[in-house]
Amino acid sequence: MILYIAEKPSLGRAIADVLPKPHKKGDGFITAANGDCVSWCIGHLLEQAEPDAYDDAFKSWKLEHLPIVPQTWKLMPKTKTRSQLTVLRKLVKQASAIINAGDPDREGQLLVDEVIVYLGVKGDKLNQVQRLLISDLNPQAVKRALGQLRSNREFIPLSTSALARSRADWLYGMNMTRAYTIQGRKVGYQGVLSVGRVQTPLLGLVVRRDDEIADFKPKSFYEVLAHLVTEQQQTFTAKWQPSEACQPYMDEDGRVLAKGLAENVVARINGKPAQVTKLEAKDKRQNPPLPYSLSALQIDAAKRFGLSAKEVLDTCQSLYERHKLITYPRSDSRYLPKEQHALAPKVLDAVLKGAAALVDGCEAPNAKLKSKAWDDSKVDAHHAIIPTEKVANLSSLSSNEAKLYQHVARQYLAQFYPAHMYAETAVEVTIAGGLFTTKARQDKSLGWKQLYKRATTVNQASSNSSSTSSDDDNDDTVQSLPPLVKGQILQCERGELLEKMTQAPKHFTDATLLSAMTGISRYVTNSDIKKILKETDGLGTEATRAGIIELLFKRGYLVRQGKSILATPVGVGLIRSLPESATTPDMTALWENSLDAISQKRLKYDAFMQPLLSQLDNLITQASSQLPSALQGVARSAPKRSFKKPYKKKTKAKS
Repeated sequence: MILYIAEKPSLGRAIADVLPKPHKKGDGFITAANGDCVSWCIGHLLEQAEPDAYDDAFKSWKLEHLPIVPQTWKLMPKTKTRSQLTVLRKLVKQASAIINAGDPDREGQLLVDEVIVYLGVKGDKLNQVQRLLISDLNPQAVKRALGQLRSNREFIPLSTSALARSRADWLYGMNMTRAYTIQGRKVGYQGVLSVGRVQTPLLGLVVRRDDEIADFKPKSFYEVLAHLVTEQQQTFTAKWQPSEACQPYMDEDGRVLAKGLAENVVARINGKPAQVTKLEAKDKRQNPPLPYSLSALQIDAAKRFGLSAKEVLDTCQSLYERHKLITYPRSDSRYLPKEQHALAPKVLDAVLKGAAALVDGCEAPNAKLKSKAWDDSKVDAHHAIIPTEKVANLSSLSSNEAKLYQHVARQYLAQFYPAHMYAETAVEVTIAGGLFTTKARQDKSLGWKQLYKRATTVNQASSNSSSTSSDDDNDDTVQSLPPLVKGQILQCERGELLEKMTQAPKHFTDATLLSAMTGISRYVTNSDIKKILKETDGLGTEATRAGIIELLFKRGYLVRQGKSILATPVGVGLIRSLPESATTPDMTALWENSLDAISQKRLKYDAFMQPLLSQLDNLITQASSQLPSALQGVARSAPKRSFKKPYKKKTKAKS
């Protein structure tokens, strides 16, 4: 008997649907006509044991116990799902072969692996476990996946990475939470002070941004525009570019702060001749934005539809599990395997039948085109989120489901349109020895952009596409230009002084906070660490980011004001009380970098854990030596929580 162990019942049912019928449904499993069996976990069936499982003395929270470091790690069955573990125990013993059908990511790998090991599978039976990777719950996709089974041993590094993450989070979260909760009580704070290696740096980002806004002092700066006219009385404007001689009157961002300097430029150019000293015309192309990863979709949906990260994740989970309209949503990839391109005609046909409005007024997509999204070297366990071959009935979907399905579908459609082609002209004009510049841009062929002509402009910052467009292609810098030639003499009708004010940073929103989490190296303070990290290194994972943000709201550390996200007095007090290393993303960004290295076989488990334990010793010593005075007099705003379980093990959201 082959036993398939899925991560969730919905995936288990999808696997059973393509096995020989008739089926027999049991309590927690389905048996196919050929005797093979499908069962499932219900999220994590096991969890890290509580400290008192290692020593009864740890039931009391005392500084002298810290740090608590298990010598031999223990997993405990979760009370609510113990019965399903019992079902699996019996089936595992009966099975001649086992197939791990966890979700195609780090956590999904460990979730099933830890059950297999906990239930005592050993020797050849363990070595012969196979891996089934399913990212689309439609029957034809599940059948294809069943024909592409791999050895589960290939995924040991991925499982080890998840195990290291689980244990490290337990060590850090449990010990730091106990230390600061104990110290907090000494200054009168009545409540658990939850500290985590991802949630706390994220809170730190918000607190520091709020501080920047509170401390911001606006200042005036000045720009000069030259209003130019040709002999044919055609007009355009160009902006002054201060020379090096102006540096003493400028700030670090290149803005002129001296009004007198700008006024002098205006006076010098009024009514003066101007010459076109540089004219550069280039044909440029902008490739389609890549299909979505979960974070990219969450960022875009927050900007376009005002949806929170959790709302996007929950909606996508429904589109995947219930409606089977999109592929696995918890993906961190924006690329597709080359073999998937062969399915493009069927997927396109489904999209055009179910959401034909997406291509209204557009050319038809060309299934033969292959964008840069198809790249095997950038695809591992899972690929970008795309539509499935199932035709959508938009009227049967909720408003959010319909919006997000069409959003995912449009991004997929874009892969089958040519690049956006345009001409860009850069002009330099010299007036009275001063340099003035402007740009013009003219579309030659809309290409994929025709799909977005009625939608908000595509967010290229979040698309991380291979676009070759320049960063300064903003509409406010681009204008229509009359025909010009190098050396041409113009007339400056007048100069115009523009007085502007510097703007404070903006409060974080769902979109910008997610963007910060996915590109965390921008917020790393240590220059040496910044060099190590890639721009793609993130804070948390695709599966956990939405939950971490929501957790900070639930614990009373963050609050919403409209679309803005602000820290509460408790959140501010906690960050003020912790050492800087616990409140900045440097440490956890390095953790994620190391965990990725473990999954890629570039780092050993012990090489990650040993330095962590040394760091933890230092942090507990530091916590013990000072009181969190920033929390003195701060009222507790988090909901009442059990003193026994102050930290929450990170698990994937259940279906």
